[in-house]
Amino acid sequence: MSLAPRAVLVHRTTEYEELVARHGTHGQAAFFLSSRGRSIDDVAERHHRARRALAEVAAAVPLNWRRAQVERADLDRFPFGPEDAVVVVGQDGLVANVAQYVGAQPVLGIDTDPGRNPGVLVRHRPDAAARLLPAAFSPATGVHELTMVEAVTDDTQRLVALNEIYVGAAGHRTARYRLGLDGDRGTVEAQASSGVLIGTGTGATGWLRSVWQERAAPAGLPGPTDDRLAWFVREAWPSPVTGTRLNAGELTAGARLSVTVESERLVAFGDGMESDAIELTWGQTIRLGLCATKLRLIG
Repeated sequence: MSLAPRAVLVHRTTEYEELVARHGTHGQAAFFLSSRGRSIDDVAERHHRARRALAEVAAAVPLNWRRAQVERADLDRFPFGPEDAVVVVGQDGLVANVAQYVGAQPVLGIDTDPGRNPGVLVRHRPDAAARLLPAAFSPATGVHELTMVEAVTDDTQRLVALNEIYVGAAGHRTARYRLGLDGDRGTVEAQASSGVLIGTGTGATGWLRSVWQERAAPAGLPGPTDDRLAWFVREAWPSPVTGTRLNAGELTAGARLSVTVESERLVAFGDGMESDAIELTWGQTIRLGLCATKLRLIG
């Protein structure tokens, strides 16, 4: 017998909750903020809006469905399943955080703070959940398949991201590696830089765009559903033994960018989730390109 669908509500700790956890009580948190010229009232109001939205979405889950809740910090330990409809209640960035863990399951983004969030990925208000959740698995439901980026190491570790993957040194040290492109006649360049960034059209609204604008690159960035990626080397340093020729480009289906470590330790992480990074050691290679799986975003 197949299991009933499960609604998995994803949220994150609010700024208010973090303040109270750090200072012990509401009053002490309020005093801390007032001593710095800020009021806790706005922070508390945003917290209450987020919790009201979460409660409204939870109440909209069909009665015959199973349900679960998971906090952002626990995503890497949560066992998502094929019967799950994932409901992200929060900000756009939370959808990106979820994307690498959910596979092909449908994702519904609920905006808890309209007007404050851009609403690129959290496209719906809480009251839309009652209409959209029952139809989450229906072929007739409008789903946008957003391109994702994948990284695979030579020891088969795998990382997937919706916005971008960063490969570089932890902290602010210089990353040293050899960069190569599939299909470029085996050309490889030794580099020293602030790391390599490879991203999707969804990521083109964030970190990737800031690098692109600094370069004044003539080629446009990909769109969210385009089957191509853009990549940039950040602040490549020319020296007698390191080059800067391979510093930007794009990848289409089947193409891969390879990074072979020539430092004691580099890391690779996606969508700002540095706590869930892959650690790379000297001589290890990581290859990056389009991911076969796409994020299935409802609406």
